[in-house]
Amino acid sequence: MLPKTVEVPGIKIMERVAVPSRSSALVVVDMQNDFAHPEGRLFSRSSREIIPVIAKLMERARASGARIIYTKDTHYPDDPVEFPIWGPHVVKGTWGWEIVEELKPKEGDIVIEKMRYDAFFGTPLDHVLRMYGISDLVITGTVANICVLHTVASARLRLYNVYVPIDAVAALNEFDYAAALRQMDFLYKVALTYSEGVHFA
Repeated sequence: MLPKTVEVPGIKIMERVAVPSRSSALVVVDMQNDFAHPEGRLFSRSSREIIPVIAKLMERARASGARIIYTKDTHYPDDPVEFPIWGPHVVKGTWGWEIVEELKPKEGDIVIEKMRYDAFFGTPLDHVLRMYGISDLVITGTVANICVLHTVASARLRLYNVYVPIDAVAALNEFDYAAALRQMDFLYKVALTYSEGVHFA
């Protein structure tokens, strides 16, 4: 029988991280209507709540010259892998698939469509990052223990420097949120901080 309560091991949160803007990108994971709009098919309130935090980070990243990269979870009708788990969501071309209005991409931003949790799997993301000389990733978005964690893990296994502002990632519940941060800290040695602690230099 599983314990009713689980003690979360210590997680290191840094007060400040310096991110070199010339070699960095702010990655916005799956901030789409189906996840972050109240009328979305898989809406979670926490995904909505992080929108202003990500928006402020984006302003600072743009001002510093850092790149902005979005991932868009993308499925086609009758997806045989994820629809049995989650039901239909973010079907390409639908309103639910679009990035939320508050975080819409601007000219020059890069949008990567992905069909699985990991933004590197089956996409050109790694090639795009290396082409632009990007080695440092500030990763934000939804949800912490699924698409964010898988993308963070894949980035670290490819030897990118990864920073995660913990108030700019969302989860479906507190357990999933804490478990994801623990994995990022303990297993992948990610620099965890708060959004105000991210300094693009």
